[in-house]
Amino acid sequence: MITTEKIEALAERLHAAEENRQDTPSLADDHEINVADAYAIQDALIARRKAREEAVVGVKLGFTSKAKMAQMGVSDVIVGRLTDAMRIGDGADVDLSRFIHPKVEPEVAYRLSCDVHPDDPTTNIESCVDALAPALEIIDSRYRDFRFTYADVIADNTSASAYAVGPWRPVEDVSNRAVRLRTGDTELVGSTAAILGNPARALHALLGMCRRYGIPLRAGQVVLAGAATAAAPLTAGVVECRVAGIGSVSVKGRA
Repeated sequence: MITTEKIEALAERLHAAEENRQDTPSLADDHEINVADAYAIQDALIARRKAREEAVVGVKLGFTSKAKMAQMGVSDVIVGRLTDAMRIGDGADVDLSRFIHPKVEPEVAYRLSCDVHPDDPTTNIESCVDALAPALEIIDSRYRDFRFTYADVIADNTSASAYAVGPWRPVEDVSNRAVRLRTGDTELVGSTAAILGNPARALHALLGMCRRYGIPLRAGQVVLAGAATAAAPLTAGVVECRVAGIGSVSVKGRA
């Protein structure tokens, strides 16, 4: 494991890249980082956000696509944190100048109704969810040319940048719902089944990762379960995610 000083230095490098809207080379170009190191860097990065009075309001999962896992040669999802500064209202404008090279993904969001205790073997995380909704996640890797390793992306808080959630509704089975992402002249069509075969499985995968890396889950937090289609570039104009039987959510990019 790398030293505490190195963890802080690498977190500061990623923090500066995000604040200055200036990409940075892969950390792996210069350092050997394992997964535990990467989550330690992510923790230090989130501590910097808290220092500027941001509050953690949820978590997000990445690599919930089996194809993406195979591409990266891994078998685990990855987890990042969402803060209140990342939250965008449904239908609200998004200032594109706040990002480096943003992309957008359609997702399913869950809402936690109680604190979750990952270390308790009797915990049923699905019973801790009281609502779901369509969601959009804006990802914006701080790495140059979107070139990064598995550990790199964990350290960079899984490219988390912004998100919007549509109207909440009672929990139901959403294991195979059609998903459409419209942005400009682009329309991507997918299914919620792309999220580990069923978005509910993402909740169980999340519980395991939170247990392993000490990530707390609190009542009221949002869980973004993962992308249902490939990501699309976020450009000026309206972006909409529509999930069959659940509803829609949109934002409007402004240059």
